[in-house]
Amino acid sequence: MRCLWESHRRGILVTLGLIGLLVLFAIASPRTFLNPRIYRSFLSTIPVTAILALGMTLLVVVGEMDLSFPSVCAAAAYVFAEAFLATGSGAVAFGLAIASGAIMGWINGLIVVRIGVPSIIATIGTQFFWRGLILLLSDGIALSLASVRGTDIYSLFVGRMAGEIPVQSLWCLAIALGLALLLNRHPFGDSLLFIGDNRKTAAMMGIPVAKVRIKAFILMGVLSAFAGILATLELANWWPTQGEGYMLLVFASVFVGGTSAYGGEGTIYGTLIGAIIIGIIEAGIVSAGLAGFWTRLVHGLIIVVSVSIYATMARRPQDM
Repeated sequence: MRCLWESHRRGILVTLGLIGLLVLFAIASPRTFLNPRIYRSFLSTIPVTAILALGMTLLVVVGEMDLSFPSVCAAAAYVFAEAFLATGSGAVAFGLAIASGAIMGWINGLIVVRIGVPSIIATIGTQFFWRGLILLLSDGIALSLASVRGTDIYSLFVGRMAGEIPVQSLWCLAIALGLALLLNRHPFGDSLLFIGDNRKTAAMMGIPVAKVRIKAFILMGVLSAFAGILATLELANWWPTQGEGYMLLVFASVFVGGTSAYGGEGTIYGTLIGAIIIGIIEAGIVSAGLAGFWTRLVHGLIIVVSVSIYATMARRPQDM
C-alpha cells in the first residue's frame, strides 16, 4: 500500500512540476508558449526521447542500466537506412532494424547476466563497439533517405494526422500505455519489481531472474531501434552521430519522473511526464532570452535535485 501511495504521490508531484514549468515559461515568453506551433513541434521531437526513457525505466526498475542505447539507436537506424535503400521496402527495412536492436539488447543481456559484467561497464563497452562498427561500415558518411517521404512507412510512423498531429506522438502514447500495463498488470512487470527490490528473494520465489533481466535488455534494444527509426524517418536522413545527444535527456526523464535509482520501484507515467519536462526546458530557456548553454546546467541540476527529493520522500521515519 505504501509503495502504491508513494507512486501516486510522485506522479502528482511531477505533474505539478510540469504545470508550474509551463506557467513559468508562458509568463516569461508568452509569444512562444501561447502559440500552438511550439506544441506541435514538441509532439514531433519529444517522443524519441520519451520512448528511450520508457525502456530505460524498466531496466532501472530491475536494477540495471544501459549506456549503449545511443549507439544501438544509430546502428539499428543504419540497418534500416541501408535495407531501405537496397530493397525499397519499408516493411523489410523496419523488420531488420527492429531485429538488429533486439540482437544488440540480447548481447548486452548475455554479457551482464551470463558473464556477470556490471551493466554500466558492459554497456559502456558495447556503446563504443556499435558506434565504431557503424562508423567503419558507413565511412562516417550520412545517408539520404529523401525517397522515403510519401511512402506508407513514412506516413505510418511520422506522418501528420489531420494535417497537424505528428503520428510519432501517438506511437509514444501507445508504447507508454503498453509498458504501464506490462509493469503494473502483468507477471513480467511483477518480476521486474521483485528482482529490482531483492534479487535473491525473487529467485527463492521461483522467478527466473536471469531470463527476466535478459528480456529487459532485449526490450530496451527494441525500443532503441524504434526510436532510431523514428528519428531517421522524421528527417529522411541517417547520420553517423545519431543518438549521441540522448544520454542526459533520457536519464533526466527517468529520474525526474520518480523512478528509484536503487531499483524495485518505477512509474511509466512519471517517466512520460518527465520526458515532456526535459523536452520543453531548452525551448523555455532560449525563449526566455538565456543562452542555450544553460540547458546542460539545468538538466544536471534537475537530476540531482529530483533524485534527492525522491530519496528523502522514500525514507521511513525510523531511517531519519
